[in-house]
Amino acid sequence: METNIAQRIARDPNYQKLRTTRNRLGWTLTALMMIVYYGFILLVAFDKPFLAQRMGEGVMTLGIPIGFGVIVFTIVITTYYVRRANAEFDSLTDAIAKAALK
Repeated sequence: METNIAQRIARDPNYQKLRTTRNRLGWTLTALMMIVYYGFILLVAFDKPFLAQRMGEGVMTLGIPIGFGVIVFTIVITTYYVRRANAEFDSLTDAIAKAALK
């Protein structure tokens, strides 16, 4: 019985769409995060004078807002994923479950 349900779910076009869309989005956001994070790490490793530039007359250097930007970027893409998952992926999951239990 469970194998039959699993096979019906696997053949469902909504399931295929869900897998494709979710995987593509996940890998895209992962790549973006890796570029931002490792870009910052590479700056720290290879261009310390750039990050050490003072902003104005104070003690803040350019590295502080850039590092803060990495953290904000992480929060933004996480929020984007959660909103998209709640709006699009949850409705597809519900449609798949209803179709499989018929």
